Amino acid sequence: MNNRAERIRKTMMKEIGDILLKDIRDSRIKGIVSVTDIELASDYSFAKVYISVFGNTEEKILALEALKEKEPHVRYEIGKRIRLRLTPKIEFHLDNSLERGSRISALIDKISKGEL
Repeated sequence: MNNRAERIRKTMMKEIGDILLKDIRDSRIKGIVSVTDIELASDYSFAKVYISVFGNTEEKILALEALKEKEPHVRYEIGKRIRLRLTPKIEFHLDNSLERGSRISALIDKISKGEL
């Protein structure tokens, strides 16, 4: 990834995180929602936004549904905040990597203590 793409990706992560924190008000979004990564198309026309939701499975599904409904608003806000020729289409995806990492770390701790 070139420097420009990396700068745009990081700026989008920051701005989408700010939008989720301050602008999105939906009763289905409970707990902490954070942007973990963004995959940006080479022509900047499409962005996969990976989010992490702290909560149970039902809360995660509800939060993802709410965010998918708010995609046009998020895209509009990104277009206002970041000057690009084309504002990327945004698609939200759940990122479970933090939970998997935590589970693996707990298993390693159990193995080191001789519990497994």
